[in-house]
Amino acid sequence: MNFLDLAIKRESCRRYSPKPVEREKLEAMVEAARLAPSAVNSQPWFVHVVTDPVLLPKVVAATQIGGANLFVKQAKALLIVTEEGESLLSKAVNRHKERDFTSVDIGIFAAHLVLCAASMDLGTCILGWFSEKKIQAALGLDKSTKVRLAIAVGYPKSPDLRRKVRKPAEKMSRFY
Repeated sequence: MNFLDLAIKRESCRRYSPKPVEREKLEAMVEAARLAPSAVNSQPWFVHVVTDPVLLPKVVAATQIGGANLFVKQAKALLIVTEEGESLLSKAVNRHKERDFTSVDIGIFAAHLVLCAASMDLGTCILGWFSEKKIQAALGLDKSTKVRLAIAVGYPKSPDLRRKVRKPAEKMSRFY
């Protein structure tokens, strides 16, 4: 599969089958994300892979706020991406450039996770709306740990892809 086919295949999955996700596939996702580039190689991320049948419902509940994200209870794994402290070098670069690259780096990390998942026929949905305090409590994380993303993972209930509605290339790009 070429990269464009993979980009077409990857979508935000909101209907998962009951089939469990193999640990080897979750490990492959982590390995792909581990290789993601970051500004000055700061690697400002950590991923908590939650599959435990007792813990998973507690973390899932933390993603369901005001009726949102109810589909997450179907997922067989939840990846919680937290922000790690900056290295001295990345702090210096960020101050010098007057820019914080942490969010960009974590975005690249997450893209590697979800694209790797799609390459193995797994569905994912990146969640930005959740209770950070409830996730911290469920995972026993320090209150200072920044929870940046939650990613639902599972096998899609249907292999059929939705039609992607995106701006045409000429409305989102310019070639010089």
